[in-house]
Amino acid sequence: MAKAHLRTKTGTRIVIEGNPIEVAALVKQIEGNTGPSKSSRAAVARSRKKRQSKATPINLLSTLIDGGFFRKPKDLAAVKVGLAEMGHHYPVTTLSPALLRLVRKRQLRRLREKNRWLYTG
Repeated sequence: MAKAHLRTKTGTRIVIEGNPIEVAALVKQIEGNTGPSKSSRAAVARSRKKRQSKATPINLLSTLIDGGFFRKPKDLAAVKVGLAEMGHHYPVTTLSPALLRLVRKRQLRRLREKNRWLYTG
């Protein structure tokens, strides 16, 4: 007795049991109907683009790091202005934890000067 386990594009699992000829015929019929369509492949490509291009504070700060913004020490207000020049407006209460995460990842350094923190690359 032959047995086949299939999974469709919608995630449905199918188990087929029978003689080898019947199983082969059913598998061929099901596989012909479950191939990925062009529209589903395009939807997956669009969702990947959206994930890659999402503008989060961490991603934007990494862009500033790569661009050399932090060559000289900058305070939190200067970072906020730098992002505003790029067209992204965030309150300092959002930027502060993001900068701290980058410090912990060792992508930035943090210096204390005159009772305020300065961030540098």
